[in-house]
Order: sequence, then structure tokens, then C-alpha cells
Amino acid sequence: MEPISFDPYDADIAADPYPLYTRMREEAPLYYNAEYDFYAVTRYEDCERGLVDAKHHVSGRGGILELIKADIEIPPGTLIFEDPPTHTAHRSLLSRVFTPRRVAALEPQIRAWCAECLDPLRDADEIDFVGDLGAQMPMKVVGMLFGIPEDDQAKVRDASDARLRTEAGKPMAVEDNPTFGSEGFADYIDWRIDHPSDDLMTELLHTEFVDEHGVTRTLTRDEALMYTTVVAGAGNETTTKLIGWAGKVLGEHPDQRAALVADRSLLGNAIEELLRFEPPGPHIGRYVPEDVEWHGQTVPAGSAMLFVVAAANRDLRRWPDADRFDVHRDIGPHLAFGYGIHYCLGAALARLQGRIALDEILTRFPEWEVDLDRAHLASTSTVRGWETLPARLP
Repeated sequence: MEPISFDPYDADIAADPYPLYTRMREEAPLYYNAEYDFYAVTRYEDCERGLVDAKHHVSGRGGILELIKADIEIPPGTLIFEDPPTHTAHRSLLSRVFTPRRVAALEPQIRAWCAECLDPLRDADEIDFVGDLGAQMPMKVVGMLFGIPEDDQAKVRDASDARLRTEAGKPMAVEDNPTFGSEGFADYIDWRIDHPSDDLMTELLHTEFVDEHGVTRTLTRDEALMYTTVVAGAGNETTTKLIGWAGKVLGEHPDQRAALVADRSLLGNAIEELLRFEPPGPHIGRYVPEDVEWHGQTVPAGSAMLFVVAAANRDLRRWPDADRFDVHRDIGPHLAFGYGIHYCLGAALARLQGRIALDEILTRFPEWEVDLDRAHLASTSTVRGWETLPARLP
């Protein structure tokens, strides 16, 4: 048998990484890649352990391998790449304004927009789960939250998408393609400073919080700009990929799709199973500031560590039949949204969008057949999913 070789930029591995993940879990629970100089763990209990161990696995150097290796300065307000106490103060503020009630209130608008997108396709021969719905939906919802004009939403979305794109087989070029570009929201922040409205951007600008130095204040313009960029960017790509995976996985499991058509009460559980089975974010990076032991080996200070949550989500130690997709599964916790203090703050919004999208799709199109010959898997080093996913309709 060939030695294990986990290259996170290899398109062939990205097409179906799960056989390799199985080998890594069993044969190399602590894996080291000499070419790119990183370590990886793949078992569920190891990912759980590492993601809550903020002493040995820190976020302040970034959560993406290329950022960790580049050792660049992370701008203030980049919540997902912060450590306590700064992260604690910033997350507390965002959780106060980005509430479950605010998320739930969007459902009628999201559902109406889905109907507007899908109704013209009722008599069509095919649907593209990404092009016709998935690529548009997250930015539409971000627009609802932040008050971004509809005519500008595609521009902001495309700029965010472009920052994550990589050349096939190569790492993201951080110096040429900065991940933190926030220029897309600058005009809206400046407008909202002088023209408050009933939206999340206004609340971010005007809500007081106690910062890591014990000072009561509001966010600076640059912090608010970065907050907006992070919230929009984090939700945009991942939710698009979730909808794409829904089309692909349910197209390949017609019995599970039929169960959802017959019983919509299963939709919430189906979204959790989709997230477990094909998580849009396959791994989470952390920097190792001091020596830490994993499986009897020392991971030295200065290392980069990948927690491969896509592998952990199919760990047979956690789910005895983990490679089977089952919308009736008693799932329990999974790692698609991370774990610990950096658990995705937008998880409820992603779940809401996924549930509504799937419900509206199944109402109009109870059957489809994915055309994988024309489907295209996106090339990024941060998320995994479809750039196009056409499907034939009966």
C-alpha cells in the first residue's frame, strides 16, 4: 500500500477525500506533511480536544493554513482569527446584535425570495443548484441583514468569492490575494455612520461593549468594517456550498430525498446530516505556540495544525455507520461549525437558509438527476463544494 499523502491542494483528493481520511484516522492519527510543513489530526475526539485547547492551538495567526504559514498581521475585528480576551469581548458584542430572534425574523423574506427564484424554473428541463439558487441566496440574506442594496450584492459577493479562489493544485497566494479585503463594504459603513437604519450594520456601529482593556466604547469604523466583512464572507461561501451538497447528495440518495418529500418534519435533521456528511469547511487551522503532545509524539512550537473536521465527522468511533447518509440518523453534535469558543456564530442562519432552500426545492422538484459530467468542484483551500451543479428534471 502506498504511503499516506494528504495534500490539501490536490484536486483529485478534493474530489473524494474520504478513503484517504479513513486511512489517516486509522494509520496516522497524527499526520505530518513535510512539503507544506503542517500537522493534522482526523479523529473526532482529537478534533474536539484540540479545538478547545486555546493554550496549545491559537487562532490569532489565522484559521487557514496559508495565513498561519505567512505569519501576517491579522486586522482588528477579524473575530474568527482572534484569541481571548479580545475574542471574548468582540464575540460578546456580536452575539448581542446577531440574535436568534433577528435570524428567525428573516424566514418569510428568505422563503419569498426562494419562491421568486425557483418558480420560473417549474417547466424547465434542469436546475443548477448553485447557479440558480445557492450562489445567490447567502448574499441576498446578508443584504437583508446589513442593508446592502440589491444592485450591489453581486459585486460584493464576487469580490468575496475571488479572495478565496486558488489556482488548482496550489496554495492561496496570501500576498497577492488578501483574504481580509473589506473595501466592498466601506461605502455602506460610511453611509450608515451618518444615516442609521434598522439593520445589523447600524447596530454594530452604535452598540456599546466593554473591550479587552475594560473600556466601554463602540466599535471603530475599521473594526465595524472588518466585522461586516467577516460575517458576510464566512456565511457566503459556506452556505452556497451547503445548498450545492444538498443537490448532489440527495440526487445520489433518492430514497432519502423521497423521505423528505413525504415528511418535511425531517428537514432540520436532514440539514444536520448533510453538514456532517459533506461539511463545506473540511478543516480548521490553528497555530501551535508551544510544544504539545499528540499520540505519543511532540508537535513542536511554531507548527501549523489542521483539524480535519470532515474526517472527524465520519469517524466510525463516533458513528458506527458514518459513511452512510441517513436523514433519520440520531446525529448529536458534529463539527461542521467548529467547536468551542469559535463555534460558528452564524450556524443558526446557515441552518435556516439550508432548511428553507431544501423545502422550497422539494416542493417544486421532488426528483432530479445530477449531471456530474458538467458539474465543477470549486478550487479553494478553505471550503469544499460545487461551483456549478446542474441536474436534470423529469
